[in-house]
Amino acid sequence: MRNISFSQATLEAMQEEMRRDERVFIMGEDIASQGGIFGQFKGLPKEFGLERVRDTPISETALVGAGIGAALAGAVPVVDMHFADFIGVTMDEVLNQMAKIRYMFGGQATLPLVLRAPDGVTRSAAAQHSQSLEAWFLHIPGLKVVIPSNPADAKGLLKAAIRDQNPVIYFEHKDLFSKKGPVPDGDYLTPIGKAAVVREGKDVTIVSYSAMLGKCLEAADQLGSLHGIEAEVIDLRTIVPMDMETIYESVKKTHRLVVAHEAVKTGGVGGEIAASVSENILEYLDAPIIRVGAAFTPIPFSPPLEKRVIPQVESIVEAVLRARW
Repeated sequence: MRNISFSQATLEAMQEEMRRDERVFIMGEDIASQGGIFGQFKGLPKEFGLERVRDTPISETALVGAGIGAALAGAVPVVDMHFADFIGVTMDEVLNQMAKIRYMFGGQATLPLVLRAPDGVTRSAAAQHSQSLEAWFLHIPGLKVVIPSNPADAKGLLKAAIRDQNPVIYFEHKDLFSKKGPVPDGDYLTPIGKAAVVREGKDVTIVSYSAMLGKCLEAADQLGSLHGIEAEVIDLRTIVPMDMETIYESVKKTHRLVVAHEAVKTGGVGGEIAASVSENILEYLDAPIIRVGAAFTPIPFSPPLEKRVIPQVESIVEAVLRARW
């Protein structure tokens, strides 16, 4: 396998899908002229031209609305939101159009549309450019939501999202774009709706996704070396649909569960997982479920405060130890 960056992996996914299917095109702000804020679109205009790599006005509402129309007309649009925070501007299109059209047409219309949404905390981007908003879309039927944690899945999930006949929101953490990892050669897809057990263990299950997954693996190393605790780590990869069966099987083995994410803890994905586990396999739990998430506050600009608000490796270690060990 090659060792390439998350950004390069998503670029490869776009190149391969645009070569494979001439209906695939991408549009957004400054993606042709600038190559994307994180370099994730560099070279695409030269190969595919400005008809298929379109710079647009600064109007997220127009972007998503045009994407919906293009998908209904037979194209396969990939819409870059620049920052996930800006999805708030488009909520009528996302909530009442994108998520509902296939259902309201009785399946006679498909909507193969991907929203790429860079999210998460990095480099003191402050309150309006650092949010993790995935839990909003857990509550909206009709959408699929994927969140890769590594370059291989970044490529595989983006390709799978482009080929899906339903609208997919593709969250890509800003701090991951420069991170490198092994990526297979050739055409492959990461299945939407299937979690991955990325580290096996017998004492506690840790569930996470996106950039927080890396911190969970570091925490698992510390738990093993310092406390003799063997943590099993699950990468969700997709939160809609969510692979609860993989989580259930792990918890039945370990009897303890910690869920960690960078998003605000209140009302987050961790709460949904905790409720589902409690409703379905409560008898297997030997300790309370512990959630780890950001403090209930806007993300501060100050680097020390930013670090304080967002869970760190130590937060996950402490959560595991709190589970009545």
